[in-house]
Amino acid sequence: METTKTKLTITAKIKAPVEKVWKLWNTPEHIMHWNNASPDWHTPSATVDLRSGGKFTSRMEAKDGSMGFDFWGIYDTVKQHELIEYTMGDGRKVKNVFSGSGNETQLTSTFEAESENPVEMQQQGWQAILDNFKSYAEKHS
Repeated sequence: METTKTKLTITAKIKAPVEKVWKLWNTPEHIMHWNNASPDWHTPSATVDLRSGGKFTSRMEAKDGSMGFDFWGIYDTVKQHELIEYTMGDGRKVKNVFSGSGNETQLTSTFEAESENPVEMQQQGWQAILDNFKSYAEKHS
């Protein structure tokens, strides 16, 4: 019996052209600056092999060293400036859609929820990371 996974969607409208948003979203040096849901967390390392079959990793840690984890996955589909689909290490799927129009980009992420934490908490955490990205991208565009 196959169970249907809950899909959550987050979105942000970023005041930057899609080419710039794409670069900041996919470059390890930039990922380490924006990839956290709160100021007490950070991403000390990241790798990106942005192609179908390529792997990405982000080491996410509490700044006080109390906890950390590796977030990773394999890219399934990559269409430059348009779409990134990947499968996380635990098998859940994520779809990121980049819709550019002039100096604005709509970034929408849909992801399968995991079963250990409340759905609302997951939605808020992923949205917080996306909001942090939006702020970073608008400062660096």
